[in-house]
Order: sequence, then C-alpha cells, then structure tokens
Amino acid sequence: MNKINSLFAHRGDKKLLSLYFCAGAPTLNGTGDVILTMQQRGISMIEVGIPFSDPMADGPVIQDAATTALKNGMTLKTLFSQLAAIKDKVEIPLILMGYLNPIMQYGIESFCQSCVESGVSGMIIPDLPFKDYQEIIKPIADRYDLRVIMLITPETSEERIRFIDDNTDGFIYMVSSAAITGAQKSFDEAKQEYFRRINAMNLRNPRMIGFGISNAQTLKAAQDNAAGAIIGSKFVTLLSEENGNTDKALDRLFEALNS
Repeated sequence: MNKINSLFAHRGDKKLLSLYFCAGAPTLNGTGDVILTMQQRGISMIEVGIPFSDPMADGPVIQDAATTALKNGMTLKTLFSQLAAIKDKVEIPLILMGYLNPIMQYGIESFCQSCVESGVSGMIIPDLPFKDYQEIIKPIADRYDLRVIMLITPETSEERIRFIDDNTDGFIYMVSSAAITGAQKSFDEAKQEYFRRINAMNLRNPRMIGFGISNAQTLKAAQDNAAGAIIGSKFVTLLSEENGNTDKALDRLFEALNS
C-alpha cells in the first residue's frame, strides 16, 4: 500500500502533523538529516519543497528559502540523490511539493521513476491544471503508485471539490485561505465557516489543513476540522534561524504549538 494511504488508514483517532521544508535550505546537504530527525521526533508526514525561481503561491519566507536553496546549488537530480541515500531509513510518507516547470523539464516519466527509486510517495504541484493532471500526469503517476495531491481553497466551488474528491486519492490539501503561505495568529469566523462547510460535505478523501498554522490556536482549529495540520512557513523560519539544526527548530516549533 502507498505510504500516504497507509498513514490515513491506520491513524485511528490520532491527529496528524505534517511539516514542509525547502530542500537545500538553509544548507545544501541537510535534506537527509532534516527528514530523519523529523521522523524521529514524531512528525507524521513530510513535504519536501522543490526550490523554484518563481513560487507564486508562496509567501516571503518560503520564497527566501527557495532562493537560498537555488544559490546553494539544489537541483532535482541532487534532491533525488539525497533522498535515495536515506530511503531505507524513512518509514513515513514523503511528498515532493513543487511547481510544474522544473518537473516538466525533468520529464514526467523520469520524475515519477525517480520518486519511486528515492522513496517518495506522492507530489503536490500547486500550478498543475486539473485537465493536465487527468490527461498527462495521473496515468503516469498511477503506474508508479504515486499520489498526486490536489489543493482546495475557500473559493473552490462545491462542484469542483467533489470532482477533485472523485478523481484523486491519498488526501486533499485544504488551504486555509486564498492568500499566499505565511503564519497567522488565528483563523477568523470566515475560515471557521469554510472548515464547517467542507466537513458537512462528507468527502471520500481525508483532508489536511495548511497555510497559516503557527500556534496552539491555529493548530487546534485545523486538527479539529481535518485529519491533521500542515505547517510550512513557521518551521522554515525556525530551521533557518537555527542554521539547519532540526532538533532545535522542532523544540521551538513544539513550544509555539503549545502556547
């Protein structure tokens, strides 16, 4: 079974916590250590960012991390090599998150093959048109037993959400707002209503809520309304401030999530 499906099938009542970091930032060769340390510290699933020069859905924190990673020399080829080196030690799902351009340049078939060879379970491509997903990406990804995770926002129509739910597998990435990534202190009533509306749809796929989660209040709101939460900008900031020391960054993250 794909690790993503297995995680959700066997989680029971556990609320999941997934973290994002950008491969190659703050250091080029820290990828393996970041992943293995997060696994050891109880993180449920990891999104590994593929740095790109024009990350349109990302806020300043992740944009800066991508710029640092590219300056450090991070490429997809290097990333796959780093992931392959730790493949036998990784038990939790790894998801690559990146934009379509670098993936297309690498080649869809080659990308999916490299994912399997390096222990990756799925991908998130924020700028992937759904038509291209169905016609081009999905048939190849299915052959390699990879999950392509789609995003929904408060502005996504019910018809579109049900269409995504019917045509994807793994989980649905529920973006907390239509804005770019970045930490928020709380989720307002409009976001809470969005969470309730999606809950009432009784979707087939489990959901993870991301964008803006950085403290106990936002974490609880996300975990109360989905299978779990995804944290990106907050952890990327802490990892940078701790110069790549994942243990210290996680210590500070867990402290923030409990306050």
